[in-house]
Amino acid sequence: MTLLSIQDLRVAFRMGKVNGVMQRAEAVKGVSFDIAENTTVALVGESGSGKSVTAMSILNLLPDNAERSGKILWNGKDLLQTALEQLQHLRGKEIACVFQDPMQSLNPVFTVGDQLIEPLIKHMKMGKRAALERAEQCLVEVGMPEPKRRLNAYPHELSGGQQQRVMIAMALACEPKLLIADEPTTALDVTIQRQILELIARIQEKHRMSVLFISHDLGLVGEIADEVLVMRHGILREQGPVAGIFASPKDAYTQALLACRPSLTQNQARLTVIDDHIAGRKMQEHGKPKDPNAPVVLSVRGLNKSFWIKEGLFGRREFKAVQNVTFQLKKGHTLGVVGESGSGKTTMGLSLLRLHESNTGPMSGEAIFGGKNLLTLSDAERQPMRRRIQVVFQNPYASLNPRFTIGQTLLEPMTIHRIGDSTAAREEKARALLAKVGLDGSATAKYPHEFSGGQRQRIAIARALTLNPEVLVLDEAVSALDVSVQAQVLNLLKDLQDEFGLAYVFISHDLAVVRFISDEVLVMKDGVVVEQASAAQILAAPREAYTQRLLAAIPRGYVSAPRPL
Repeated sequence: MTLLSIQDLRVAFRMGKVNGVMQRAEAVKGVSFDIAENTTVALVGESGSGKSVTAMSILNLLPDNAERSGKILWNGKDLLQTALEQLQHLRGKEIACVFQDPMQSLNPVFTVGDQLIEPLIKHMKMGKRAALERAEQCLVEVGMPEPKRRLNAYPHELSGGQQQRVMIAMALACEPKLLIADEPTTALDVTIQRQILELIARIQEKHRMSVLFISHDLGLVGEIADEVLVMRHGILREQGPVAGIFASPKDAYTQALLACRPSLTQNQARLTVIDDHIAGRKMQEHGKPKDPNAPVVLSVRGLNKSFWIKEGLFGRREFKAVQNVTFQLKKGHTLGVVGESGSGKTTMGLSLLRLHESNTGPMSGEAIFGGKNLLTLSDAERQPMRRRIQVVFQNPYASLNPRFTIGQTLLEPMTIHRIGDSTAAREEKARALLAKVGLDGSATAKYPHEFSGGQRQRIAIARALTLNPEVLVLDEAVSALDVSVQAQVLNLLKDLQDEFGLAYVFISHDLAVVRFISDEVLVMKDGVVVEQASAAQILAAPREAYTQRLLAAIPRGYVSAPRPL
């Protein structure tokens, strides 16, 4: 039986008047599909494809400048013609949503319990005591540890995976018939992602609920979906059963999406990029060989970093975040660092850059770079050393100052470090670096909000290169990107490494990405390196159970019965 039917949906956004004529940007162009009872339908596409706009149109969770047409039939009733008051009755009760970033969705000033009981009191007319009991049951159902205690916790006191479990518990509190899951696992570790997928599948089976699962990753949705819809530029390019889509995708765009993920088993010089695949351009088969005798540029021995944790009114205890990490990084090589959230990989990378204040906790060991120990440099010595070791962070939206043009963003570090003889020389270098990362010179006059996430990450890489560094620390630099944009940025990083001889410390939770770009891999757990070997060796024969678990959690797409979830 059909639960939801979308017929010829069109969505446009009013962009203001130009010469007295209202300008409109069309985001969804005549999309039609059905969702049956107790099924999972996956909506797949890159950022800007229109998949989230399509999903948010169902409950009219769009900005005021949106215009919708067509039909959205819920149990035969057209939601486009439904009054706001009736839609509010549907929201949370019959149709619920889980979004990508739980910290953006959860109210930071209310406890988990307060937020869980709100829909129960509003939609189910429960009293507060009954609602709290039901809220605790919901947390038990989503596998939250110590559920009763978590009711009194605030969102910032929970991990990312726990926050997402709270969002799912809140969405399921009123036992909806349809769950809209909009990129619910994109920012999570592969192991937590696996837990969330299994949780959604388990709850769906228990409550016979339908799911509209939105993602950019076909490999991921292949493990949870019954039907797959592929969107690009607001158009539905292909749809069908998951087995058919994976076995023989008809559309070139679907084929490209499947092809652009890094392989866990093959050595790849470059990743497939969507436009190249569609145009039939062949990828380079062999990359520039690495010099096994290249000089060591960074030598780390016995690195330890702890943080002081407040305990009681005046007490504190030491939390050991990184313990006895040792490695060597050669010129032109990449060290991959993998592990779950809380494993210490980011703390290790930021400690090399001295981005943790000394009063946060003790740090010891050696990080020899340019003949000096980075961990004991004075403030005066640290400034010139920072020219030679730079960082690119995970979130391209938070990395760039929104008040600076791209030109100002690139000129600032060159001015501070006195690179270039004049402003004109610096501007010329800025334009040249933008060209290196695939952007034209006109970008210098624009602001960050005028660029996509992938373009912003390219700008962040260009900014790091303004100082002619020898080492780049890349902290989850591609984890927030679509798989297609991720492929472009990873190819760019390899090209820059070949051209400039850069050495990378590449921090990630995705072993497939790490295999593509890394020469050697450190696997970290609870601040300790549990395994260290070449990338090929770790993926072919992981020694530790923890590494094996990380590998097993990576989504591999559709497989024949029995399904993994």
